[in-house]
Amino acid sequence: MKKRGTPPEKEDYAWVLDYLPYGSTTDKRPAYQKKPLVQAVGDKHFVLMELVPKEGANPQIQSRVYIGDGDRDEIDHVKHRIHYPELSHGAQLELPHVLGECVRHQEEKFVKFFNEAHPITTRLHMLELLPGIGKKLMWAIIDARKKGEFKDLKDLHDRVGGVHTPEKIIVNRILEELKDDNIKYRLFTVAMNRPKND
Repeated sequence: MKKRGTPPEKEDYAWVLDYLPYGSTTDKRPAYQKKPLVQAVGDKHFVLMELVPKEGANPQIQSRVYIGDGDRDEIDHVKHRIHYPELSHGAQLELPHVLGECVRHQEEKFVKFFNEAHPITTRLHMLELLPGIGKKLMWAIIDARKKGEFKDLKDLHDRVGGVHTPEKIIVNRILEELKDDNIKYRLFTVAMNRPKND
């Protein structure tokens, strides 16, 4: 569970959601003054951000780009974090597919979540924050993992009837957290500290 107010670890990689050769649609400057922008989502904490590509670079949508310290191939620098509504229409459409890739890419992290999820309060369990998981399914997951940890998401799917597509459940939760800045509990993302009107 992500704690409010704790500084997030830096993202080293991001997935490209959209390439805007003429910059942001909200930028009212003349076209010749605008610089290309990349809208992306962080690989680790799913931070939404705008990146400035290097001169001549044309990052491909759904590609994974390095944004950490040191030499970067395609990205000059991270411009800033953005809110979900600031994503272009194209970026919003790409986001679920890209998040699915992220989940597959880091499957161990999410299997660990299912193996270690615990109660948040006396009445609410972390598993219940996942879309489509109520008390009945929560207990089915807990009972199954008592017999042995889940090895991967397929193992979870095979052993717990009702958890049909664990990847999709995770993606839908990440989307809920990205769309709602004021969501009470964050399982996979970090809260946005930047004011909306900066």
